Amino acid sequence: MGVYRRALRLSGQSGRRLAVLLAGNAAVAVLQFLDPLLFGRVIGVLAQAGTLADAALWQAAARLIGAWAAVGVLGIAATLGVALLADRLAHRTRLAAMARFYDHVLTLPPAFHGTHESGRLMKVMLSGADAMFGLGLALFRDQASTFMAAAVLLPLSVLLNWRLALVLIGLVAVFAALTWMVIRRTEAGQARAQHWQVALAGTAQDALANVTLVQAYTRLRAERALFDDIVAQVIRHQFPVLTWWALANGLTRAASTLAVMTIVGVGTWLLLHGQATLGEIVSFIGLALLLIGRLEGAMGFVARLGAERPNLEAYFAVLAANSSVADPPGAPALRRGPGLVEFDGVSFGYPGGAAVLHGVDLRAPPGACVALVGETGAGKSTCMALLQRFWDPDRGSIRIDGQDVRAVSLESVRAAIGVVFQDSLLLNRTVRDNLRLGQPEADDAALFAACRLAEAEGFVRALPDGLDTVVGERGGNLSGGQRQRLAIARAALKDPPILVLDEATSALDAATEARVASALRGLMRGRTTFIIAHRLSTVRAADEILVFAHGRIVERGTFDNLLARNGVFAELVRTQLTA
Repeated sequence: MGVYRRALRLSGQSGRRLAVLLAGNAAVAVLQFLDPLLFGRVIGVLAQAGTLADAALWQAAARLIGAWAAVGVLGIAATLGVALLADRLAHRTRLAAMARFYDHVLTLPPAFHGTHESGRLMKVMLSGADAMFGLGLALFRDQASTFMAAAVLLPLSVLLNWRLALVLIGLVAVFAALTWMVIRRTEAGQARAQHWQVALAGTAQDALANVTLVQAYTRLRAERALFDDIVAQVIRHQFPVLTWWALANGLTRAASTLAVMTIVGVGTWLLLHGQATLGEIVSFIGLALLLIGRLEGAMGFVARLGAERPNLEAYFAVLAANSSVADPPGAPALRRGPGLVEFDGVSFGYPGGAAVLHGVDLRAPPGACVALVGETGAGKSTCMALLQRFWDPDRGSIRIDGQDVRAVSLESVRAAIGVVFQDSLLLNRTVRDNLRLGQPEADDAALFAACRLAEAEGFVRALPDGLDTVVGERGGNLSGGQRQRLAIARAALKDPPILVLDEATSALDAATEARVASALRGLMRGRTTFIIAHRLSTVRAADEILVFAHGRIVERGTFDNLLARNGVFAELVRTQLTA
């Protein structure tokens, strides 16, 4: 029940609304319980009246009918009020659940996202939020009054006629036993079905996000076959669950029919022996019919509880994932300085893997240009990931302007660093929205100035809607060079003291690369810049080149000095020239 308690706590964040809802459900339960009792009293009085001469009985009947009508009107009003409040609370809960999940997942490090497909995360978020919406709505709009009636008002029916009350209590016991049996039979199967439903969403998202690849390699039939295989697994595990619930529904219908027949039979016998009145029999038949409808709804609700449990568990499992770089409590913001960066004995290994960096020491003075070169997997990108606190080092420290990055707020560290990624990451939004990621208040003049610096102004002005042109998913409506130049403009607009250029010109043709390189030199002036490069010609002007091999800095110096040494760097250059 822990997962349901967590879901209820999320609903309970609107404490006052929840209290009003519970009070409304209590009123609905009482009024619905009174309805068949008053109706039975009316029938009993009318049966005694016999003739029009029994004025006192007719007056009593009139009073009872008036009370019965008043109870009915109040019951309708209470039900409408509960439904309105429950709908609003359920919608608030759903949106709050989505916002909580979204905020949490955005804070998780790249390692988490590397092992969790975005399609699966979307499925988990939507399924979990929808589960809370549906369960919360059903509970507070329909089922809370049922549980209150069964737990409190039903035992009070014993005071009316304990013999007939036992039949009603037996009806509830049968419903509870059948429901419990089906839950025990189906919970494992529903969990397996949910696993394959999540896999279905992940597979579909993966193919749709890479539809060009799928079409280019004629994978349409293969991807459809994979999709159909997963659909078959969903059906294989879901249908037995549905069969059990259909069987339970049939059995409960039979039990309810038998309960009504039993009440009529027992009530007739009691009436003949003077142990029950006609009004009591009618009241209990009304209570039985009311309970049958309510308990069938309750069984459907319990079935939904079992069906939604895997969705809720998956949702809360993601919320339980902790960031490996959480802010220390009350961490101050990084004090903006000239951009001095220091690595002191930094060692690091990814969880579950071997060490990637071993005792890295480096010092980048303010305004310096430092290039990181080496073969793939040597540790260059990992160093820059540690600088941005996507991870924290296992040993050693990283300081910006003398401040350990682990002792200041994560947001302020990343705000001080501008990044142009190797893959030009763009959101499926307008050019303006993408440029403003680093400077939300920038006006159009500032946007065009940044585009001019990145040699992007010309093509941006030529786009159909200019700055308001939507770039498509991952910037798919733009060429690779256009995406890269927008990424450079975005970093320029952020105006940080530290720059990280991760193959920033790799997607540009030679002529455009030369123009952008000139613009980048202007952007780099006065800023501490790290260049991750595989094309060694792009680091010729760096103040210092750090050569990485097997997680260590094996050489450092200027381009000419390293060539003259005829070491690792010189070998890398010769390899590229030969290629």
